Amino acid sequence: MIRKIQKFAFAGALVATTALAGIPTVSAQEGQPGGTLRILGTEDLDHFDPTSAALVTTNNFLRATTRQLISYAASTDELVRVTPAGDLATEVPQPTDDGLTYTFKLRQGANWNTPTGPRQITSVDFERGVKRMCNPALGSASLTYFTDLVAGLAAFCEGFAAVEPTVEAMKAYIESNDITGIETPDDETIIIKLTQRAGDFIFMLSLPASAPAPVEVLDYLPDSPDYRSNFIASGPYTPAAYTPDSSLQLVRNPAWSADTDPLRKAYVDEIQLTFGLPVDAIMQQLQSGDGDMTYDVTIPPAVLQLLKAQGDEKLVTVSSGNTNFIFINTVSDNNNGALRDIRVRQALNYAVDKAAVVQQQGGPEIAKPVHGIFGVGVLGYHEFNLYPSEGDKGDIEKAKALLAEAGYPDGITLKMPYRNKGIEPTIAQTIQASMAAAGITLELTPVAPADYYSKFMTNPVNTKDGTWDIAPVGWTPDWAGGAARSVFQPQFTFNGTHQTYNYTDYNNDAANELADQAINAPTAEEVGNLWGQVDELVMADAPVVPLIANLIVLYHGAAVQNFQPYSIGVQGDWTNVWLQR
Repeated sequence: MIRKIQKFAFAGALVATTALAGIPTVSAQEGQPGGTLRILGTEDLDHFDPTSAALVTTNNFLRATTRQLISYAASTDELVRVTPAGDLATEVPQPTDDGLTYTFKLRQGANWNTPTGPRQITSVDFERGVKRMCNPALGSASLTYFTDLVAGLAAFCEGFAAVEPTVEAMKAYIESNDITGIETPDDETIIIKLTQRAGDFIFMLSLPASAPAPVEVLDYLPDSPDYRSNFIASGPYTPAAYTPDSSLQLVRNPAWSADTDPLRKAYVDEIQLTFGLPVDAIMQQLQSGDGDMTYDVTIPPAVLQLLKAQGDEKLVTVSSGNTNFIFINTVSDNNNGALRDIRVRQALNYAVDKAAVVQQQGGPEIAKPVHGIFGVGVLGYHEFNLYPSEGDKGDIEKAKALLAEAGYPDGITLKMPYRNKGIEPTIAQTIQASMAAAGITLELTPVAPADYYSKFMTNPVNTKDGTWDIAPVGWTPDWAGGAARSVFQPQFTFNGTHQTYNYTDYNNDAANELADQAINAPTAEEVGNLWGQVDELVMADAPVVPLIANLIVLYHGAAVQNFQPYSIGVQGDWTNVWLQR
């Protein structure tokens, strides 16, 4: 998601944490309660509603305000960080019925912060949350993971799609229809029946989109201003003062109890987010002590090199399993449909100087060239290269030859948008320069960061009309652990219904069959082998040009203690840091 999905600000499975200078590991018992955690960012949240939230950065807000059946402990220990743990569920259950049935017990004392006071979160709340995922007003980018897997969900969603997207009609449908594969025999028991075995199902339940929903939210349109102003929290914090694109205050949720939450300590009293700041100003405030943590910042290479040279202990890199690539528009009729010719797409793969992109990112300590759809650390990632060049600098002559063979001996002109943020304009210019050497002229179009995905790339009209020909994008797996499905399925499968982040409705039946086998494979070795084959089948079609896998570089102020990364937020966990001013 996207899915998630912080994208080429480079859109979660964490697999490694390293410090450019060491990370002090501090016992949680030393935590000091109190204070306000100040978080600085360039952009606002995409959504408050966990059903529709899609950006990786938003997962950190939802970590603080909502709870799921399953989540992860924040930790500098990579194994701990990617191991599913019970959140609302008392434990991670083993499936029964040959892997088709999961039974969960809910923690007692885990409450909603309702207008009338604390109320226990129940099994019916969980089913309601799943139902909301396919609401016709504003559905979930994670829905496709669940629809064909949870028994009865596809039928429920099919009926929901015919409902008028009004509060009254959607509420009536949810309250009068059930999902046959979710049983709630009592308030604390949830039984989920699957249509097929899925070894990654437990990981999927860590997605905020699958969070329970209180009955009160049915009185508001999903993620509407009314929903936001009447937000009902289940996590340790709840939204208070909010000014869109400017600031958000989180205060303690009085209904939350530390005794019912094994994953969040909630040391700080408040969390203050400030949006709309330039990156340079954010870094200056962190270094001067006027800010504590970043929200969505890609640290500029020059600043990064300076901090590295200073041996700054507050500089941390984490691997998120992400990939950054150029999506190729095979839908539009631009250039007489040239990009539908595989030779042109192969030429693009040969033309790009990936080594130059690595340098723009800050060098090989921070990024590495990739040649497939899976990032480093995702089970299925392996070293292969169908379009090789010396030093990953591009093979200009091969690119020219393929263009000539496809009928473009004098080159071709393509439109490429990019997010006008941070180092992304520089990266766009780097891509433009390497393409030009192969006879490919790129017309660059800057797009506002907040609009790039939400309004530009995810609008299928722009794709069909040829508003873009190629576009730099990125993807971080939506959950931690065995996460290849969350890379492949939303971006590279098509079952007749357009998916948000498969911009061109790309599909490969042979890859789909292998993916089905991989999802149910009994051993990690077999899983990795099958997903590796999927990767090579996709890249043989060249629907994208893989660029780099990069470590996410995080930085925090001196007052922040116990900076432990939270896997699907790709950031230090707001709910477990404390302050020492």
